[in-house]
Amino acid sequence: MGVVAAAVDQVTGRWADALFGLARRRGVLDQVSADIERIALACQSPAVVAFLEGATGSTSERLTKFDGLLENANPHTRSFVSLLFKRRREEVLLQIGAAFEQRLLEERGAAKGIVESARLLDSAELEALSRDLSKRLGKDVTLTGRVDPDLVGGVRVFVGTSMIDQSLQGRMDGLRRRMMEARLPAVDS
Repeated sequence: MGVVAAAVDQVTGRWADALFGLARRRGVLDQVSADIERIALACQSPAVVAFLEGATGSTSERLTKFDGLLENANPHTRSFVSLLFKRRREEVLLQIGAAFEQRLLEERGAAKGIVESARLLDSAELEALSRDLSKRLGKDVTLTGRVDPDLVGGVRVFVGTSMIDQSLQGRMDGLRRRMMEARLPAVDS
């Protein structure tokens, strides 16, 4: 799966928690995870997005159109998707991949993140940052690099809902904030 999206809505998060808990209790976490990954990949298609956002008709008609993705899926995944369609919550499928992956990473004591920098970091630099963050956060962190042309220097790291700003702009903003908050000594006249 790709890098976990920072903002998974609460409704999708609750549905992902429910499916994750069920799959873990039943011992089919890897199978359900593979199913969800396949669904998440399909949800990148504009046609699938349009279908899920505007699905009309009866539950069975809507579910029949989605059945191709569920052909070899675990029965728990099939039941989960069926329940989403019955409750008219098809849009949850658009973000379920990110939400489920987030739960899976938490379960395994891992995290994925993004590093923004002025230039693309090479694999050795990404690995060094990953090792450092893994020590700081106490979990295995895997990073993906991304170029932000607005950065002059340094890096910005996003892991889950946290951001570590070590960019030049971030440091300058911090310095400015501290200077503005500093008390000036009283001047005697």
